[in-house]
Amino acid sequence: MIYIISKSNKPQYNIALEEYCFKKLLNHEKVFMLWINEPTIVVGKHQNTLEEINAEYVRENHINVVRRISGGGAVYHDHNNLNYTIISNEEKGSQFDFKSFSEPVIETLKELGVEASFTGRNDLVIGGQKICGNAQAYINGRIMHHGCILFDTNLGVLSKALEVPKDLIDSKSVKSVRSAVTNILPHLPRKITVEEFSETILQHMKRKFPDMQEYVFSDEELAEIERVSQDKFSSWEWNYGHSPQFNITLTTRFTAGKIQVFATVKNSVIENIKFYGTFFGNNGDLSPVENALKGVRYTVEDVHSALESINTAEFFAGFSVEELTEAIIR
Repeated sequence: MIYIISKSNKPQYNIALEEYCFKKLLNHEKVFMLWINEPTIVVGKHQNTLEEINAEYVRENHINVVRRISGGGAVYHDHNNLNYTIISNEEKGSQFDFKSFSEPVIETLKELGVEASFTGRNDLVIGGQKICGNAQAYINGRIMHHGCILFDTNLGVLSKALEVPKDLIDSKSVKSVRSAVTNILPHLPRKITVEEFSETILQHMKRKFPDMQEYVFSDEELAEIERVSQDKFSSWEWNYGHSPQFNITLTTRFTAGKIQVFATVKNSVIENIKFYGTFFGNNGDLSPVENALKGVRYTVEDVHSALESINTAEFFAGFSVEELTEAIIR
């Protein structure tokens, strides 16, 4: 196992660094990474950015907006927020295992005198209040798990930056309730800095994995990471993209997450369709699902039949075909 402590606070660089470790350091079965960003909103891969942020507030307060390569919802980072990444070579099914990857944080907090627990789909809580949200990406037997830990984050800024527009369409499905959040620092018997907290987690991992060694990047690797940071994660095309303009817009919340559907339907046939939301899947390329629905009559029966023809669990973990059908047409 190797570990990496990022010295940069630039979110574009740190997410490029994370992607490089995930996709390029394939000879290392396990990778552990700690990083801190300057004020930033990080949106999930499948989210429509403009519908997830308070754009005016973000612009006025010079908050970065960067899209990551994993699913899930938008999170806020600042200098008192700690992010951790665990990359591991292991097969996963359609149901992502968040709990086992959260153990380093739970165990470290226990050492510091704080009881934290795993709850819901992918959250860590103290006394029922959320301290860490988690997300994952999966490629060919390799999984990347990352958590956003609220240590002493400015919760007022967090709330305003993520103040999203109200949904235009009400849902009869199970509602997802916005979690009450808290910082770790007020719960610690002995007050420490976020840097000390980061070091405590690192030392915990070193005791748990005695053979863990720090990875030193070559100049060529650092140049590649910087290039991707600029070309991909600093680009408007990646972080925002073109807002979809379709004649049918539906937003539905289920137990496994939120799905937004934008579809163009002509003569009762689906011409084009796009999915956004907070869902996860082993395959982040949704084009097979979208292509399978093009040319399909816009009826519950035909949409359901088209979805049954493909393995939807590969793209939408935890969703039934019935739920996906309901997300597309009611």
